[in-house]
Amino acid sequence: MTSGRTLHEHLNATLEGVGIDEIIEHVTSLGDVLVLRPGPGDGSPEAAWGDVFLYSAPDGVVPRTQPFATVVTKHQPGDRSSRLDRPGTFRVNVGVGREEFTALVGRGPREPAGAGEPDPDVPDTVLAHPVYGELGWICVVDPGPRTEGTVRDLLRTAHGLARARQERREGA
Repeated sequence: MTSGRTLHEHLNATLEGVGIDEIIEHVTSLGDVLVLRPGPGDGSPEAAWGDVFLYSAPDGVVPRTQPFATVVTKHQPGDRSSRLDRPGTFRVNVGVGREEFTALVGRGPREPAGAGEPDPDVPDTVLAHPVYGELGWICVVDPGPRTEGTVRDLLRTAHGLARARQERREGA
């Protein structure tokens, strides 16, 4: 190895997870995306600081709808099951709808979780969202090599669904 890196360092670099900035970069490349990153001094609640909210917004104005995806970096009220209190841990949440949810999870969003479903804190695994799964949301804690492509595809799908909803509202 001419770079001076050990094999161990090379493997760790290769197996690193996907970062929040990479997720944002991918989503913004889809076009007409508004990224909100609440923080101190912007009037947002402290509970949202450090998280990311992704909207389809061709005009750059926050729409009166839910985001199509979020990235959360800490526990939210009523949602501690993903153990986001671990250092560097975050969770990507994506509203994919009933059909895609069923294809990914193996059950409908409103059906009870099966005995074989992974716990909601398993990293790099596509999971039913622990709170909003029944609404067709999936999540991935600390996306990595196993889920990177899937997460990108799901974000693209959710973005397309959000754009279609927006176009229907504007056409009505």
